[in-house]
Amino acid sequence: MADPEPDPRPQSTPDTDTGAHTGDEAEPGPDPLTVPSMSAGPDFVLRPWEMSDLPLLREAARDPYIPLITTVPSRYSDGAAEAFVRRQWDEAATGAEYPFAIVRSRDRRPVGAIGLGLRDLPEGRASIGYWMAASGRGQGVARAALRTVTGWALRDLGVPRLQLFIEPWNTASARIAEDVGFRREGLLRGWRLVGDRRRDMAVYALLNGDEPVDGRAVTAD
Repeated sequence: MADPEPDPRPQSTPDTDTGAHTGDEAEPGPDPLTVPSMSAGPDFVLRPWEMSDLPLLREAARDPYIPLITTVPSRYSDGAAEAFVRRQWDEAATGAEYPFAIVRSRDRRPVGAIGLGLRDLPEGRASIGYWMAASGRGQGVARAALRTVTGWALRDLGVPRLQLFIEPWNTASARIAEDVGFRREGLLRGWRLVGDRRRDMAVYALLNGDEPVDGRAVTAD
């Protein structure tokens, strides 16, 4: 699992009109995003989150790691899970991220999540984070989803730089990132809080225009 970057914004930013005006017009925020549905090979589909995805969150909440690196609730309840789904909708509505549920084609069962974060897009970079529930592992899900989102971001959105943050012990995620074309650039010491400890993160990046990996272009259809 590649660790999504933490949201630097406060959890609650109430809008309060005090009636005072300085005369300066506030700059408009990012435009809302429309999250598309995309095929991730013959077996999986990426689509916007739905309230029908609560069983995936129930499974993910039982995982010892996923709640530490995401906002998936560590103690499942329908209310907490519904709030998670609404947060995904809000991420798109505020232009911050394209959040996708990863769904198995044959039975429409959601098995994981992947997101393309755009908070740093004004500086020419975007970040990808993903996680898989236990029922989705060992089936090539993460690789298919990462290749799909990576190709779409580079080809259709024209993102100059994509990056992933992976804990050094997570060799499976590192292998997937390298298979898709990401290159390890270095180690960020104490980069983010995971649970109650600050953890090192290896940073992997892929630039728009990098050479194909093993003769296969990342942006190939």
